[in-house]
Amino acid sequence: MPVATLLPFTATPNRKSASPTSFRLTEKFILLLVFSAFITLCFGAIFFLPDSSKLLSGVFFHSSAVETNTHTGPDSSDAGSAGNDDRLLAKIKKDHEKALLEAKDTLQKLPDVIQNDILADKAKVTKESMGKGGKDGNNLPFIEYHRPPGATGLEPQDPETRERRAKIKEMMKHAWDSYKRYAWGSNELRPVSKQGHSSNLFGSIKGATIVDALDTLYIMEMFEEFDAATDWVEKSLDFNVNAEVSVFEVNIRFVGGLLSAYYLSGKEVFRRKAVELGEKLLPAFKTPTGIPWALLNLKSGIGRNWPWASGGSSILAEYGTLHLEFMHLSRLSGNPEFAQKVMNIRKVLNRLEKPQGLYPNYLNPNSGQWGQHHVSVGGLGDSFYEYLLKAWLMSDKTDEEGKKMYYDALQAIETNLMRKSTNGLTYIAEWKGGLLEHKMGHLTCFAGGMIALGADGAPGDKTGHQMEQAAEIARTCHESYARTTLKLGPEAFRFDGGVEAIATRQNEKYFILRPEVIETYMYMWRFTHDPKYREWGWEAVQALEQHCRVEGGYSGVRDVYASSPNYDDVQQSFYLAETLKYLYLLFSEDDHLPFEHWVFNTEAHPLPVIRKDKTDRPNEVE
Repeated sequence: MPVATLLPFTATPNRKSASPTSFRLTEKFILLLVFSAFITLCFGAIFFLPDSSKLLSGVFFHSSAVETNTHTGPDSSDAGSAGNDDRLLAKIKKDHEKALLEAKDTLQKLPDVIQNDILADKAKVTKESMGKGGKDGNNLPFIEYHRPPGATGLEPQDPETRERRAKIKEMMKHAWDSYKRYAWGSNELRPVSKQGHSSNLFGSIKGATIVDALDTLYIMEMFEEFDAATDWVEKSLDFNVNAEVSVFEVNIRFVGGLLSAYYLSGKEVFRRKAVELGEKLLPAFKTPTGIPWALLNLKSGIGRNWPWASGGSSILAEYGTLHLEFMHLSRLSGNPEFAQKVMNIRKVLNRLEKPQGLYPNYLNPNSGQWGQHHVSVGGLGDSFYEYLLKAWLMSDKTDEEGKKMYYDALQAIETNLMRKSTNGLTYIAEWKGGLLEHKMGHLTCFAGGMIALGADGAPGDKTGHQMEQAAEIARTCHESYARTTLKLGPEAFRFDGGVEAIATRQNEKYFILRPEVIETYMYMWRFTHDPKYREWGWEAVQALEQHCRVEGGYSGVRDVYASSPNYDDVQQSFYLAETLKYLYLLFSEDDHLPFEHWVFNTEAHPLPVIRKDKTDRPNEVE
């Protein structure tokens, strides 16, 4: 077949162009294509030759370098235009060379790096476009900030109290400055070896001490340090990690710390970061029952439970200690999913039969059934009960379900776990399948403060009775300190074998700067103003200074019964978040973080009471 017949435009025999000396239409078309390609090639060459600016000036302008040099003096009419042309050509050349360098650099990158750069650019454009209107860069609703009362307080009137509070502030400064000097950006500090320390509880998230200490710095009016911490959070706190974290620990320390810093300071960065992290924790609830996993990979969203936890169970103190933070996340984000997740936990619990009215520490998230029947108000159980009470208080006392669950549980604890020693010390034992273990943990000592906090709302005429219980527990926990050589409390103490409030096992004799005893002193002082609680707190300050303070910060000790301290070389983040904060408040006036306006999460991060007023503002208090 002739080539001409393949083309869409063929010549007709009767056209005038059909003579041997003229071009047919098809041939004209081919020539036109060739000519166009040639012109395009030449034009492109002008731009991509090494000295393209000179070629351009010679072809398109009459102001080449040669011509420009022939003009002399100010009378030349082309002098101005020639200068402009040179500047324009120089700019074109510079931009061209820059583009070539960027292209060369890009081609040298790995494909994954190029892909990440593209995604980062897309995210930046998306963030900028979403930053307009009524939402911020994280698609959060606009909130008019109102600082709740008591973020900072008045100086104590009593000179001795004022001096002691100033000493506690100095302790905070020593702990903070040491962390900043030797471990800045790490999760925690090793004060003896003067280096950073990281725990697998946080995966590869960094800066636990910074986030945990934010509100303590603000409350103590250490604003220069607070600003430095804020700057780190804004620039360096990153949750985009491919790592497994403890949902419980990350929630109480990071989410709680960020929420508290927002409510105290009003800085939006803390709200954005809190909501961002909260959203990353939501996949933990993807279980058949909605009871969350203990561990979660923040990138993949895959969760699991601790391998040692009773047949793959979730732990009461972990899944039961999300409520306060998640209720505030819903308020600040406008996303009801956070609140729905924690309210569903209650539904699951309320459907279950409680042995003796008690809540076992283990619950299987797949079957929704209790695991091993082990009950404790200390480790594995403690903050679940605390959050039932505080959920009611934080709701402006409208959460009747939380209130009922708390007082019912407290009654079961009193009946089944509370006991008196031979010499009259009240303690809370542990329950294992119906048998009591007469041991009380340092963690359990928070219960004195909890019972005092809830006594005013106790049903019937039990307010006085519960205040007596709280005072007795405070006394027992003080005895656990007083009966050691270093005047610091052991991790656990026993009431059997002829001993009372003393640790008898070597693995229970350590002290890791825990706050629970100080916490109870603070609550008891607020409700009774009995001076003994401040004296007991000051005893603890003196012991901390004498036995835990080192040049590089504060360290826990391995044996509180030894004649001299053997350091564990860890300054826990909760020492700054809780222990020092509760000590400072113990020696502060009652107007500093007043209980009618603030509720502390289990890491001592203050969160405001959510008022049910007409404006329904998420951070408004009356």
